[in-house]
Amino acid sequence: MAAPARKNLVVFDFDWSMADQDTDRFIFEVLAPEIRREMKNSQSEMEWTDIVAMALRKAHAKGITREQIEGALRVLPIHPAMIRGVTELKAKGDTTFLCISNANNVFISTILEARGLTGLFDDVITNPAHWEENGLLSLSRRIPADAPQHHCPVGCSPNMCKGNELDKWLTGRGQTLDSYKRILFVGDGSNDFCPMIRMRSQDWGLCRTFGSLKKRVENDSERLGRRCRVRWWTGAWEAEEIFKEL
Repeated sequence: MAAPARKNLVVFDFDWSMADQDTDRFIFEVLAPEIRREMKNSQSEMEWTDIVAMALRKAHAKGITREQIEGALRVLPIHPAMIRGVTELKAKGDTTFLCISNANNVFISTILEARGLTGLFDDVITNPAHWEENGLLSLSRRIPADAPQHHCPVGCSPNMCKGNELDKWLTGRGQTLDSYKRILFVGDGSNDFCPMIRMRSQDWGLCRTFGSLKKRVENDSERLGRRCRVRWWTGAWEAEEIFKEL
């Protein structure tokens, strides 16, 4: 008989979940508000990751440098209670951390390094970005527009299905949901609902109360068969309290 799973898995979205801001929007609000306005006006016309990639090109054309972008990212807020909560939970040694985010690897790695959290996540699944020699931050979708699409019935954005990404990550490690005692998914946006409806009754969906995930939980849970327990949080100190229960 197999031994019962003892480790927990905490899966984080990043924007408004780990961080107390939206990385894509924050850097332009700091460095180029006029580009931020253009992004907002384009939301109904373009896929979001494509909008951010276009905004980065416009910022580069305006002379905004890599150093300025990295500087803005380093001051993007992560609440001390969130840092304390995940650091203490990681130190206990019985929790694995994974990030599945619609941001990008450059934004996330820069912010984590600035906050001393580089070693927190086993893996970060996100959109690919890299610095060009000329200082442009080049960003693309995790699932390119010309590649086979995910066709998620739950309504994930075109660049990524977070439910599929969680499944693939587990499969790649030779694991299933049952490899973990409890799984937590920490999120705020509607894209975070897809992995939550794949989780088990003993798992927890940590839903931030002021994001679009709240509406999905309230409106679609019964229709889509959500089984995991929803744990509501608004401030990072409340997420920290939940982490202390593990």
